[in-house]
Amino acid sequence: MLEIAVSLQRKDFRLDATFKAPTPGVIALFGRSGCGKTTLVNLVAGLIGNGEGCIRLDGDCWLDTTRRIRLPAEHRRIGYVFQDSRLFPHYSVRGNLLYGAPRAPRAGVFDDVVALLGLAPLLQRRPTALSGGERQRVALGRALLAEPRLLLLDEPLASLDQSRREEVLPFLERLRDHFSLPMVYVSHQFDEVLRLATHLVVMDQGRVAAAGEVGAVSLHPALRAIVGPDAVGAVIHGRVARVDGEDLATVDVGPASSVRVAGQGLAVGQSVRLQLLARDLILATREPQGLSVRNHLRGRVVSVQSEGSADLVEIDMDGHRVLSRITAAATRELKLAPGREIWVLVKAVSVSPHAMTPG
Repeated sequence: MLEIAVSLQRKDFRLDATFKAPTPGVIALFGRSGCGKTTLVNLVAGLIGNGEGCIRLDGDCWLDTTRRIRLPAEHRRIGYVFQDSRLFPHYSVRGNLLYGAPRAPRAGVFDDVVALLGLAPLLQRRPTALSGGERQRVALGRALLAEPRLLLLDEPLASLDQSRREEVLPFLERLRDHFSLPMVYVSHQFDEVLRLATHLVVMDQGRVAAAGEVGAVSLHPALRAIVGPDAVGAVIHGRVARVDGEDLATVDVGPASSVRVAGQGLAVGQSVRLQLLARDLILATREPQGLSVRNHLRGRVVSVQSEGSADLVEIDMDGHRVLSRITAAATRELKLAPGREIWVLVKAVSVSPHAMTPG
């Protein structure tokens, strides 16, 4: 468990953040630029010395100002990956990787990290001969070889263009799935958070606006206010039950519900996280027939929230909560109200599946 209850005053900005998150896993700090994400991470790392409060990792106290405990950064065993890779230009990739390793790294650790991050072809190169994505992979490897108790990643993809981000994200997923290592991942890109995080902390103006499992927080108004109407939706978990060629996969999301999704790269038995955007969910009061839409899921209206000319309808779908944005006129015509049975329609190609830890 990572436990944080800290405060810090800096001129006109005040950080006052409190949350607990289970470990291991990826704890995402998400919010607009300037909300205090990096300041909080630097407090956790021990790089800022004037914060107040408590920080504990798995019961070990790193900060408790009431008891005058302030563990120095070098004794916290932190791995830190910054926005820029900060590699030594006069060292090869191998030299950069070994720089942060203990004098006698455990047998096989170097080879495991190199294999995990696909660095074997790069070991003899200098940083100037690497792409931005390759440099960030080396920075990740250097941090891992320090054998940290906690890995901090402060917007590690922010300096990369979209193609390079897509290059690095699968390696971050591998890192999450193959190391029992707590990670704190800072981002203001919700697509990164969706792919990587197991626990989400939403920050706004120096405070924690919402915190919890990604699926639960995906419905929180604080998150909706940040991501905007196009990214509003629900995140649900399921398991791949069937793969039909390379086109479609069937994902079981409840005792009586399954969703067909674009199935490229998915395997039977794999755990996946599905993003169902509110703008893509169509509602019907009768079971539809003769449509090209692949998914017809039964649900029940939980609430209807007015957003001007549109309504956000929350629906319980076999134990999962999802959101649909429809016009206020449609709400009236369909007579939607809490308790009303409804059918939820969603195209298979509009569902974004993200693979999670196998098993």
